[in-house]
Amino acid sequence: MSRGRLILQRPGEICTNGDTSEHTLLAPSDDAEAQAVLDWLRAFDVAGLYTGAIANAIDYVLDGARTGRYDLMAPDVHPGEKASVGAKLEYEVLRSFSLPKEPPLDTRIAKVPVDIKATVGSNWAIPSEAHCQLCICTQIQLGRGRHRSWLVRTHRSWLYRGKGNKDGKRGLAVDARDQWSTPLYDWTPLPVNPLTLLTAEQSARIMAKRPGQEQRFAMMFRHLEGHIIPRSVISTVGAGKLDPLRRARNVRRHLAKDGLTLLCGKWRDQQDLAAAHKITLGPEDWVALRLEEGQAHDG
Repeated sequence: MSRGRLILQRPGEICTNGDTSEHTLLAPSDDAEAQAVLDWLRAFDVAGLYTGAIANAIDYVLDGARTGRYDLMAPDVHPGEKASVGAKLEYEVLRSFSLPKEPPLDTRIAKVPVDIKATVGSNWAIPSEAHCQLCICTQIQLGRGRHRSWLVRTHRSWLYRGKGNKDGKRGLAVDARDQWSTPLYDWTPLPVNPLTLLTAEQSARIMAKRPGQEQRFAMMFRHLEGHIIPRSVISTVGAGKLDPLRRARNVRRHLAKDGLTLLCGKWRDQQDLAAAHKITLGPEDWVALRLEEGQAHDG
């Protein structure tokens, strides 16, 4: 049977797809374990924590501090590397929610086994040990810079039939996801790496080996005036060089000639200056701004 023609059993019927341990298919509202997991998650900003976890997973895969790469959609990023974002995300999610790595699946939430799955495509590979178990399934659309997640019990009757891939993993039927899962949050944007806002010419000059770091950092802050620059971006521009953060701090005098003030979120007074311009700086964020006379800070 083709994947597009899978006829699903409905909640209340018996899950019999390829297994002798028959049980009743449960709708989310009737699934006590699912409700316990949802109650636990309500204490968290799930969308926000997942946004940060995905961003960290992408940074890990790109390894900008060593490779100088900053765009997961660039042609020099292998498709396998893009796919590996999902594998890394599992550990970032556990860390973000302070969850243990605990068998039989990836973790336990409210004492309930839960598997954590993510895809940069349109479906998830559900392993045999997670069949009929609760899964948090995350879809990441890299090209559109967004993500969303569901909690779903991946009943065998709701997985595409057949032996699956070589590891026995099978995909979740779209209708089951749409009808009998619980959305944890709707489409949520991923952070934009400010380096992707540069033109090809600007990027080539900033990422070149010459001139030195300070001149290239000054170019970056000029071109990205008003944009928050995370520490990871500074490490990427200074890839393979010694102490890029110190070099970045030294560009203040270069920027002052253009009327720009470099602010660092490490300092509370500089956070306040940024906040006056409706910019929220984290403790490892930077921004170049044109401040009013008397506001400039030497930091």
